[in-house]
Amino acid sequence: MTEITQSFADHERIPLKDYAEKAYLDYSMYVVLDRALPHLGDGLKPVQRRIVYAMSELGLSASSKPKKSARTVGDVIGKFHPHGDSACYEAMVLMAQPFAFRYPLVDGQGNFGSPDDPKSFAAMRYTESRLTPYAKTLLSELGLGTVDWGPNFDGTLKEPLMLPARLPNVLLNGSTGIAVGMSTDIPPHNLREVVSACIHLLEQPKATVAELCEHVRGPDYPTNAEIITPGADLRQIYETGTGSVKMRAIWEKENGEIVVTALPHQVSPAKVLEQIAAQMQAKKLPMVEDLRDESDHENPTRLVIVPRSNRVDIQQLMNHLFATTDLERNYRVNLNIIGINGKPQILNLRELLKQWLSFRMETVTRRLNHRLDQVVDRLHILEGLLVAYLNIDDVIYVIRHEDKPKPVLMERFGITGTQAEAILDLKLRNLAKLEEMKIRDEQDALADEREELEKILGSKARLKTLIKRELLADTELYGDERRSILVEREAAQALKHEDLLPSEPVTVILSKSGWVRSAKGHEIDPATLNYRAGDEFRHSAHGRSNEQAVFLDSRGRAYSLLAHKLPSARSQGEPLSSHFSIQAGESFLYTLSGSGSEKVVLASSFGYGFVTELENLHSRMKAGKAVLSVPSGAAPVMPVAFDPGAGNTIICATSDGYLLAFPIEDVPELAKGKGNKLINIPPKRLKAGEEFMVGLTVMAEKQEILVWAGQRYLRMSAKDIEHFRGDRAHRGRKLPRGFQRVTKIELAGD
Repeated sequence: MTEITQSFADHERIPLKDYAEKAYLDYSMYVVLDRALPHLGDGLKPVQRRIVYAMSELGLSASSKPKKSARTVGDVIGKFHPHGDSACYEAMVLMAQPFAFRYPLVDGQGNFGSPDDPKSFAAMRYTESRLTPYAKTLLSELGLGTVDWGPNFDGTLKEPLMLPARLPNVLLNGSTGIAVGMSTDIPPHNLREVVSACIHLLEQPKATVAELCEHVRGPDYPTNAEIITPGADLRQIYETGTGSVKMRAIWEKENGEIVVTALPHQVSPAKVLEQIAAQMQAKKLPMVEDLRDESDHENPTRLVIVPRSNRVDIQQLMNHLFATTDLERNYRVNLNIIGINGKPQILNLRELLKQWLSFRMETVTRRLNHRLDQVVDRLHILEGLLVAYLNIDDVIYVIRHEDKPKPVLMERFGITGTQAEAILDLKLRNLAKLEEMKIRDEQDALADEREELEKILGSKARLKTLIKRELLADTELYGDERRSILVEREAAQALKHEDLLPSEPVTVILSKSGWVRSAKGHEIDPATLNYRAGDEFRHSAHGRSNEQAVFLDSRGRAYSLLAHKLPSARSQGEPLSSHFSIQAGESFLYTLSGSGSEKVVLASSFGYGFVTELENLHSRMKAGKAVLSVPSGAAPVMPVAFDPGAGNTIICATSDGYLLAFPIEDVPELAKGKGNKLINIPPKRLKAGEEFMVGLTVMAEKQEILVWAGQRYLRMSAKDIEHFRGDRAHRGRKLPRGFQRVTKIELAGD
């Protein structure tokens, strides 16, 4: 035991809390800096950078013959990236997919996946790959002293810590990644637009984000779909570095059919068809009859949606599909990048381009200094070679007769060790080539180059001009037209549930006990149906199966259900109390059905009422919605739906046989409330319950009404009604003898 204790005494002891905190922080920083986030300089994550570098080391340039992908992956994981081969290969495949990368870095031969299934690529033993011409912008200056190098994971090789990108690849190809506690979502952009913004910022260092947005109009995904985000929102994204972009599929009408020709970025055509088909199977898309995928080599995306008839509103249908499927999609934007200071940061467009231009100026400066050093060294050597040419015989004599010719040459001819080494390294056959004119011509050319390099390095303006010229040259080589069209459109709205249901005529039937059912068609006589023992017909309404059925209770509260959810009239129905909560002692009195814009007159037996739209009676709440304020002792009278039109007359009747007619326009239109007085009934008679309003109706010019007194009725035309015309809230006139105990009033033919 003592020996064991002593062996542990030599080890450092730290609290578990401190160890765990440090270990997790180290892991977090590794994920952020070495795995998930791209660097601003070359826009690449470490695995992508290592793949591109390893391919260049294998000689897989755009003009070379491709090699098996397994060879490339083997080099990457064996020399630079000690991780799984499948993850490395997947990263390489992503850089080769033209539907994933705006400017692919890898030219893949074989099955590298498809837009339908990006992960359907063949195994790396089957595919071949090489770099694309665009990858040259990342590699062409690599051996020119432009970047720092570091040891690989086992210290046996050197790898570049950054690639000397000639273009702002971080914006051109974008990037996505999830680190610990942060993530990045950089959308791709158009090369010509981004370079134009870079040049503008070079010329106008104080340019604002708004001015740069005149050049960079928005992201440019590798798809022809539309970006429908408003310009102001796009500018806000570039101001803050965060936001979202909305893309929408492009479609056209062809022979009455809808043809989708472009989908949003990384949206699978098969998934879109699956989403639409699922709605059709759930009977939530009755206006679509068929779907077809006619995509081929000539038409990479061609999805055909066949409407059920030519009466279908295609624009409305597409808006619904945009809102409910991947035909319209949001893309998060988060310009979180490892900046030139090596720290992750969210940058706006101006700061991002400014930092990249700073990186580019440093890269070009290092390249020029590297070349200047080469030129100076070569001029130094040429001076020594010129001395050797002028004294060729003496040089040969020294080399032949001296054991150590280098110090002798240095002493005799006054040359440096470097020059002496260059002379001694010359092969015998090259001595004859040491012609003075050739040496002096090379000296003159290098002297001119040195002068030009020193001018550029000594002038910031000349350096900017050089960078601008190189940017324009690369734009000429690799630039292309914008693919994602920028169009401002309104946000898509999904159709309401009732709009997606089949529209069939139905009759909603309410019994006295509050049981409800629905019969197909409008020709049914509800009174002849079978009712439960002790129950009977109360009220009915004509509507359609995709409309709301509204129920009005004795307190003036409204409740609603979709008509297609009601049980069939073949049964005795179901109690409304199973759907709604109604107070004890109250009951359901009336039902209504129709379009939400239909006009309805609501009134109480005390003679107060108002006009409203049926939509105001719709309610999703189980307790209903207070619509009509019913005074104590009063009850709602039968609501009346009517078609708005000139010449409509509202006719009110009281139980004592008073009738009043006046224009419907005199009745206020409200969403809810008590309303205004329609007909005047003496307050004393109201309180005593001796007289009340039994009902009302709305009559057009050529219609007739029936005034009922028990089993008897009086038919009245518009001409007969003239005798009872007056102002709203007046008493009205008495009906003829025999009709002074009115029970109800209705339109003739109802």
